[in-house]
Amino acid sequence: MKKMYIVLEDGHVFEGKGYGATGETVGELVFTTGVVGYIETLTDAAYYGQIVLQTFPLIGNYGIINEDTNGAKPVIKGYIAREICDMPSNFRCEGELEDYLKENGIIAVCDVDTRELTKLVRENGAMNACITENPKDVDLDALKAYEVKDALSSVASGNKGYFEAEGGKYSVAMLDCGATANAIEKLTEKGCNVTVFPYNTKASEILEGSFDGVVVSNGPGNPAENTELIAEVKALMAEKAVFGFGLGHQIMALAQGGQTQKMKFGHRGGSVPVRNMADGKVFATHQNHGYVVSEIPADAKEIFTNVSDKTNEGLEYANAFSIQFTPDCFSATVDTDKIYDKFISLLGGDK
Repeated sequence: MKKMYIVLEDGHVFEGKGYGATGETVGELVFTTGVVGYIETLTDAAYYGQIVLQTFPLIGNYGIINEDTNGAKPVIKGYIAREICDMPSNFRCEGELEDYLKENGIIAVCDVDTRELTKLVRENGAMNACITENPKDVDLDALKAYEVKDALSSVASGNKGYFEAEGGKYSVAMLDCGATANAIEKLTEKGCNVTVFPYNTKASEILEGSFDGVVVSNGPGNPAENTELIAEVKALMAEKAVFGFGLGHQIMALAQGGQTQKMKFGHRGGSVPVRNMADGKVFATHQNHGYVVSEIPADAKEIFTNVSDKTNEGLEYANAFSIQFTPDCFSATVDTDKIYDKFISLLGGDK
């Protein structure tokens, strides 16, 4: 493996070894703390425009399992790991990580001091980075100027789809902001026939249908950029039961007069502790976001908070609610279905 370098916008340079595709890439450097789930991380649309740094020291030990890819191709700008296993061992393994990265054009670096790199991000905040063979040629001013733009339009499919539940009781419209696959599966399991609409669908089109409720999915980027989506979600919340998660949570808050802001380094990874305000219980969640609801709308009630930094993790409205974390990835001690059961109750069902 040839030498590759990670150049940060503040001038720090880290040496490593090239892995995956060849070339040069620029993105926003962020870290994720997941011990497992690197396949899901690679295919998470919320990482659009970002170079992902794995804090866990060994990645790739169970290879690539296509069933775990979130049904999508990677949209990350680069990938960094301390050590990458080249001899995966798992009965579900269908290929090696390096081959997968090459096939999808993802430039990666291994044999890097990921602890020091993570420490820099934690202390200074998320910053831009370049993965390159020629660190002396990197223009730091241009690197600092890099921004993740048009994230939502870049990852959302733009396609309409229909998913029928066995013995479906409810009809749900879902606005596709880039991350829908797992939510569709859970909703159909709960008896919801799901119609997926592109994120830029007008509220009037959805309101013309006989839908019992609306779901606003997760996705990438700065939520405040999506002014048209915010306006349409506001119109939907006035007429329908609405559930949002991830980016959808932030869009709903903005639609009701709240505010969002960029976090220093975000929440990315598993086992992020969240407290249920109703009973005080704490549970582990999976999260991937760099923005947070910083000002809660006047008509909203806070229902979940982050244990570590006290940021908002969930809001409830008159006929709607939203969460910042992934709804179908709880710790083993918590009933995964409770979030979806809450939405079903808004549609008029018991569960």
